[in-house]
Amino acid sequence: MVRRLLLITTLALTACAGTPEPPIEPLPPPIAEANASTSNAPEADHLAASDAGADLPVAPAAPLKLTASAIALPGAQGPVSIDYLVADRPNSRVWVPVGDTGSVDVLDVAAKTFSRVDGFKTAEREMHGKKRTAGPSAAATGDGVVYVGNRATSEVCVVDAKSLKRGKCVKLQSATDGVAYVASVKEVWVTTPHDESITVLDASVPAALKPKTVIKLGGDTEGYAVDEGRGLFFTNLEDKGGTLVVDVKTHKLTSTWNASCGASGPRGIAVDPARGYLFVACTDHVQVLDEAHDGAPLGKLDAGAGVDNLDYLASRGLLYVASGKAATVTIAHAEDGGQLAVVATGATAPGARNAVVDANGTAYVADAAGAQLFILPFAGQ
Repeated sequence: MVRRLLLITTLALTACAGTPEPPIEPLPPPIAEANASTSNAPEADHLAASDAGADLPVAPAAPLKLTASAIALPGAQGPVSIDYLVADRPNSRVWVPVGDTGSVDVLDVAAKTFSRVDGFKTAEREMHGKKRTAGPSAAATGDGVVYVGNRATSEVCVVDAKSLKRGKCVKLQSATDGVAYVASVKEVWVTTPHDESITVLDASVPAALKPKTVIKLGGDTEGYAVDEGRGLFFTNLEDKGGTLVVDVKTHKLTSTWNASCGASGPRGIAVDPARGYLFVACTDHVQVLDEAHDGAPLGKLDAGAGVDNLDYLASRGLLYVASGKAATVTIAHAEDGGQLAVVATGATAPGARNAVVDANGTAYVADAAGAQLFILPFAGQ
């Protein structure tokens, strides 16, 4: 009887899980259990319960509870100015631009120690009615280099990804915000919201950027994502709403989608290039849009208040969301059909936001108030 119960339960779970996307490493058990509990669950529960003589259905696995540790940013005392950070997965590093110290702090993931790239200029700026120290505020990994945007000088500077040696900078006409490398056309795209545009730089020589063109979009550009396979660049208009779709070859706006974020506007974006899912951050949830059907809404994830930027680990189908006001991190698996199933959560601190993820699934969240970086390991068990 016991063997029969195990066999039937296994077959039911396998039938419910569907055909998964091909990940680099297996999905963790909680994800498989969550899939089994939400796809044809009544049939699986009936088989397991009737054979065992039980009256209760099989309960789905609860999300894992993650424990955060914190590492102080070198030479910084909170609060500091931190916006975009980036995980350099091939080199096992996390890049944290810190405006107040005029540096980019580079975390060695294995050693959990920081190296600093210094020498970036700073300046006092008024942002959202408050005076803050502006400086390096965004980073993007390129071909053997990392591109760092500096709001204080409206520059994008090149840093060698391995030696961490700072190289040349190119000055833009407007202050930088997000920075993205578009490998298919060898360009760096910089959101420049004060000019309501995207500034495109020629990166055909990775260490020597050159101005190329400016794409006027008529609103405050916020967040970015690139679908290299489809040749699309995505950004939001924070002030007017809407998610913009731009062709990377023609530099033309092709579509405007609505993630229904409300008056506070959309923020960060991430993309699943294999399945064409676009994840748009609203301030208290994430909306999934379908690229193949003109941005049609799919699943939705309630992640708590204070959502800004997102990160997605495509090899495992995992979306990472840090909510500053809720002081939480949520990890969700992107299911077939565009639904998001929560697999893990963790507590951080008020204001901690903008999670990025390394190749192993560990989350890193910037805590500007505490001048530190939260680390939340997630192996998937």
